[in-house]
Amino acid sequence: MQTDDLNLTDDEKKAVGASRKAGEDFIATVHAKMSRLVAEFAAGEINRTQFHHVYDRYQRQIMTVAQMITESDPLAWRDAIVESEDTYHIRKRLTAKALGMSVYDNESGMPIETLGEFAVEPALLVPMLSSYRSATAEIFRAGMRSTEMENGQWLCFVPGNYTTLIALFSLEPSENQLTTVERMHKDFELANRTALETRRIDPSQLAYPFLSFVRRQSPGGGVV
Repeated sequence: MQTDDLNLTDDEKKAVGASRKAGEDFIATVHAKMSRLVAEFAAGEINRTQFHHVYDRYQRQIMTVAQMITESDPLAWRDAIVESEDTYHIRKRLTAKALGMSVYDNESGMPIETLGEFAVEPALLVPMLSSYRSATAEIFRAGMRSTEMENGQWLCFVPGNYTTLIALFSLEPSENQLTTVERMHKDFELANRTALETRRIDPSQLAYPFLSFVRRQSPGGGVV
């Protein structure tokens, strides 16, 4: 029921007016947050899942407050937008975690080293890797590819001159995360160039730039 200003005292009218103004200011603030969110996604700082959930939260808030201050109870809009999870925790929960990484030798097709919790069945991984290599062979300098698995986790394939890095993420990674992985794989090949070129590959003697990335982002922090 819309608030009937005619039946309100002067003090109540002032309170309603102040609440409406606060609601309008809140809507303007949320619009600004939405613009920043759009810019963050465009810059590759967040993934699509984060964008959709947070944008939907902002849109719900705007619609709820707009309706409350114009059609319902202008004094109650703050209570109407209270949710069980705030934006910060939504973002954090939906941030992709690097669970594990595996480096495959391009020449032999065999894994050189696996770091973190890389729980992907070989029966699933081998055909995907083979298909990816076929695609990169047909497309000159074909770049990184990522794909979603049935369990919602994401696999990222990063090509190199000597090796292919396969990264396993808990959710869809952001563009910035993918760029980081690609840069670390280039550093891996540069740091270990002599061993990779001469084919004297001893996994225990190689340097792994992505080691700390997996340790930092995996849930348990452990690396095997």
